[in-house]
Amino acid sequence: MLAPDGRVEHRPFAAFPELSRPGDVLVVNETRVVRARLHAVRDDGREIELLLLRPREHAAYDPAAREWLALVRPGRKARSGVRLRIGDAGATIAEVLPDGPRVVRFDDPVDVGALLDAHGEMPLPPYVQRRSELGANAMSDDERGARYQTVFARVPGSVAAPTASLHFTAEVLDAVRARGVTIAPLVLDVGIGTFRPMAGASIDEHVMHAERYAIPEDTAAAVAGARRGGGRVIAAGTTVLRALEGAALADGTVHPGEGETDLFVTPGFRFRVIDALLTNFHLPRSTLLVLVSAFAGHAPVRAAYQAAIAERYRFFSFGDAMFAERARKAAEVTDS
Repeated sequence: MLAPDGRVEHRPFAAFPELSRPGDVLVVNETRVVRARLHAVRDDGREIELLLLRPREHAAYDPAAREWLALVRPGRKARSGVRLRIGDAGATIAEVLPDGPRVVRFDDPVDVGALLDAHGEMPLPPYVQRRSELGANAMSDDERGARYQTVFARVPGSVAAPTASLHFTAEVLDAVRARGVTIAPLVLDVGIGTFRPMAGASIDEHVMHAERYAIPEDTAAAVAGARRGGGRVIAAGTTVLRALEGAALADGTVHPGEGETDLFVTPGFRFRVIDALLTNFHLPRSTLLVLVSAFAGHAPVRAAYQAAIAERYRFFSFGDAMFAERARKAAEVTDS
């Protein structure tokens, strides 16, 4: 859906390479979703659900960590001191944090990666129905989980997929490269900072949770080269945008390396790096929708959403995508 002058165009995602130009850099997120949803049994025999977010002491995914931040459901049954059993592993709710997550402490050294492989489930969004809800002929939960990984997924650490990249296939990427575009990777581990909804009456009341990123030197160099040569930096998803803009210096130079970002992009934000953004259609009252509106302008994004609704586009994680150029230049939606 291209709207440089207010018009709207609808294209299949296979046409995405036609939107790129020689000298552009397409930056992608190589994070991999882990099977972070666990069913634990309390010492009184009742079951609760855990979503392991990240180790408590450091942001990077670490299977050897014994203390983890987790979302717990139902929360009222997960008070501090509650004992848990997950397979053969024992654990305790060690602390209830002010903003809701719990600290889960495993009793003994444990390979969390092996625990998740054995007992974990893919943390699919709540609106994605499971096979038990759809009938015996439906796709298995493992098959649905596999489709929740992008073609770039390599580095474990996320509890949600960078969903804009779910559209890419090897054929589309080959066509992008054939047009003289560099594809450069980074990692941002998607956590509660990305998917936590805004609860306050004003966006100024929302506080973002920090998420870990890692930007290779080659990617920082590719971004710098595109900016010098007149090419565009295209972000495959809001996670890429937040990582690059969060790591950017005042002059737009991207600092490589690892870090954390709690960047909340709101209207008036000064973009230093990203020229174009591929993103899905997002929920109302989400930080992602605020980000896209800040990037492409409220009026163009509103028009794009109205057109998408009229054309019965699919929204959310497995939905269609929007390609938007920065700051009222253009907004495009590609129907996958």
